[in-house]
Amino acid sequence: MPPQQAIKIMHIITRLDMGGSSQNTLLTCRELAGCYEMVLLHGLARESGMTAAERNRLEAGKLEAEKRGVRFIPVGSLVRQIHPVRDVVALLILLWHIRREKPDIVHTHTSKAGILGRLAARITGVPHIVHTPHGHVFHGHFGRIASAVFLAIERYFTRFTEKVVALTAGEQRDYVDLALAKEQDIPVIHSGVDVGEFAAEGFDAAAKMHALGLDPRKRHVGFVGWLLPVKGPGYLLNAMTAVWQEHPDAELVFVGKGDLEGPLRAQASFVGCDGRVKFLGWRDDIPEIMSLFDVFVLPSLNEGMGRVLVEAMAAGRPVVASRVGGIPDLVRHGETGLLVAPRDDEALAASISLLLSNPRTAERMGERGRLRCHEFGLPAMVARLDELYRNMGVMRVAVPAEPLLQVQPRPVAPRPNPETEGPCLPSG
Repeated sequence: MPPQQAIKIMHIITRLDMGGSSQNTLLTCRELAGCYEMVLLHGLARESGMTAAERNRLEAGKLEAEKRGVRFIPVGSLVRQIHPVRDVVALLILLWHIRREKPDIVHTHTSKAGILGRLAARITGVPHIVHTPHGHVFHGHFGRIASAVFLAIERYFTRFTEKVVALTAGEQRDYVDLALAKEQDIPVIHSGVDVGEFAAEGFDAAAKMHALGLDPRKRHVGFVGWLLPVKGPGYLLNAMTAVWQEHPDAELVFVGKGDLEGPLRAQASFVGCDGRVKFLGWRDDIPEIMSLFDVFVLPSLNEGMGRVLVEAMAAGRPVVASRVGGIPDLVRHGETGLLVAPRDDEALAASISLLLSNPRTAERMGERGRLRCHEFGLPAMVARLDELYRNMGVMRVAVPAEPLLQVQPRPVAPRPNPETEGPCLPSG
C-alpha cells in the first residue's frame, strides 16, 4: 500500500519582512512543516526598506524554516502597493506556480496577496481557499471612498473563500457586522508570539539603558512598532506634553521606523522636548528593551490584534492602548492595562500618568499580563491552525452568480484522520 501523500499548503504574502503579519506567516510555515508540505510564495519586500540588520534577522528565520522543510518561492512583481502592470504579471506568475505545485490548500495573507492569491486559486480550481487579513483595512488606513471600494472587493472575494481567519473576536465581529461572512466561517486564531523570548532574565538593565542612551534614573514610556499614522505615535507624543507636567522625569522611547519618524522628531524639537524623546530605530533586541519600560503604549487607530501587546504582557509591562479592533480582546481594562478611545490625547495622558503615579498598580497589571499572555503564545496558534487544516472537508464554497471560470476542483490529497491520529504540535 503506497504511503499517504502529505497535504500541500501554499501560503501567499506580498512582503516578507520583520512586520507582524510576515513573522506570523513565517512562524506558521516553520512550525507546521513537520505535518504538512509547506510552500511560502512571497514578494521581495523592497517597499519595506529593511536595514542590513533586519535582512540578516529575516534570512536567519528563513534558514531555520528551510531546515524544517519550508520551500520559499520569491516573486518580484508581488508588491504591496497597487501597480496595474506588476499586479497582472504577479497574477500570471501565481497561476503558473499554483498549476505546477497543485496545492490542496491556498492560504493567503494581507489584503493585496489575498486578492491576487485567491483569484489565482479560484481560477485554477484549488479545493480549499483560506485567507487571513491580519487586520482589515476598512477603516483607519484609507479615506471613506477607498475603504468602501476595498470593502466591496473583499465582499466579492469572500464568496469563494472557505475560511477567513480572524486574529481576534473583535475582528470576527467586524466581518460578521459587515456581512462579509458567517460567524462559523470566521475562526478566531490569535497571532502566536514566542512569549518565552520576553522573560529577559540575566542581563544588566542599567548597562542596557546606558548603551541605548537612556537615563537609568528616569522612568520610561515605550512604543514599539511602525511609525505610521495608523499606529498613532503622534497622539502619544501629544499626550506626553501633558504627562511631563506631572512627571518631568519621564522619557518617551520610540522603537521602530516609518514615514512619521522625521515629523515626530521635528515636533519634539519644536515644543522643546526633544531631549526627553528617544528614537531607537529598528532593533533586534526588543525583549530586553521591552523590559526597561515602566509603561508600554500602543495608541493605534486600527489594529487587527497587536502582537506587540502580547510581547509587552510577556515582559510584565502594564499597557495603555486604544480601544479599537482586536485590542480589547488582548488587554483587559483595569486588569492588565488601561484602554482609551483612539485619537484622545487627554485620556491617553491621564492613563499614562495614572500608571506612573501608582507603580504598585502598574506592577500588578504587568504580572497579570504575564500570566495572560500564554493564551496568545505560539503553541496555541499552531494547534488551532492544525485543527483548521485537518478539519477541511469537501469543498463547500459558495459559487458566485457569475463564476470567473467554469473549473472543476481537483481532488484533495488524503488527510490524516482526527479520530485516529493526534494533532500536530509545535516542535521544540
